Amino acid sequence: MATPSERRLVNAAGLAQGIVLVTFPAASTIFESPQYYGLSNSRYGTMFLPQVAAAIAASLLGAALARRITTKRVYLFGLAASLAAMGLLLISALVKSNHSAAYPLLLVATAFVGTGFGLTVPALNIFTGAFHPAAVDKAVLVLNALLGLGTVLAPVFVAIFVGLGFWWGLPVVSAGLLTLLLVISSRLPLQVATAPSSAARPRSGRQRIPSRFWVYAGFITLYGICETVNGNWSQLEMTKKLGASSAQASVALAVFWAAVTVGRVGFAALARWLAPRVVYRLLPLLLVAAFALTGTLSHGDAAAGIAVFALAGLGCSALLPLTISFGEEELAAISAAVAGGVIAFYQLGYGIAAFGVGPLQDAGVSLSAIFGGTAIVAAVMGVVALAVTRGKQASR
Repeated sequence: MATPSERRLVNAAGLAQGIVLVTFPAASTIFESPQYYGLSNSRYGTMFLPQVAAAIAASLLGAALARRITTKRVYLFGLAASLAAMGLLLISALVKSNHSAAYPLLLVATAFVGTGFGLTVPALNIFTGAFHPAAVDKAVLVLNALLGLGTVLAPVFVAIFVGLGFWWGLPVVSAGLLTLLLVISSRLPLQVATAPSSAARPRSGRQRIPSRFWVYAGFITLYGICETVNGNWSQLEMTKKLGASSAQASVALAVFWAAVTVGRVGFAALARWLAPRVVYRLLPLLLVAAFALTGTLSHGDAAAGIAVFALAGLGCSALLPLTISFGEEELAAISAAVAGGVIAFYQLGYGIAAFGVGPLQDAGVSLSAIFGGTAIVAAVMGVVALAVTRGKQASR
């Protein structure tokens, strides 16, 4: 039985991981500004490729590592990797004018962000499910809401620290939180039920991946594209296309993540009256509307842009945590690996959007056209959502 301290720690770690995850996208204007790093669109997008590769590898290996060294240690290694990422980002800030030195540091730093995310987030979802067995869907939504709150705080902190004259205050805050979590976490048991012993496993030693998992994988890959187009490129859309100031761009990103967070908390509270599978089917439609509206905005529409990104955040809100909880419930035979698998394919979608948008812009495609085109991705995701929820309902 988990203690209240363990439950609070898991939620606090979700908050910290959210801040770390969005630290680099929140500083997008810093990375592309000639005053700081001076990255091109392509180099900014490429910066996230190590993160994606590391996150996918860590997510897929996390379940096997947990069987060998416990979920707690996997989680601690994830926190340590995130702490290393913040340290490298701070070092890069000292040599930002030397591009040949700064950019490799950024690439290594994002690789550590991916490693930390890939190890920590699945472990946190496993802890949450184990610590709240009577209300898994609601508990996972709350955890991811706190992770979302962290993603809200990151652009807010960037805006504050830029105004104070030292944008690198954000990685300093993140490093402090991660250090505190490492110290406290190492002193708590954080135990979950272990996997069956090797004697109880099939003689082949391997589990077949159910075909239904690939439906979840396809859905969450599309979701990763939709979320990342908003999360990584909203500030640049605001400043370059809509004529917004840096502060307004930071507000737009913060509002997007705030809507993600509010949606997760709200849908968790409404779970008794509004079935999660209904929410799952409706939210992609909000994303379709948000992307279509973004593509119609023009210079001077900064306020409207903030409102549209709020709608997009609400559309994203509950989809990732519900995918994890639905998958763990339906695919009980591989439940320990579901969270890691979902996070891996989420990161695949993240990588497609984080990297792919930059070369498209360099080829002459406008950000507005890319946002408008992503409405098609959201529409396909809505169709796949029907397949996910029908299969889940039938399994019950």
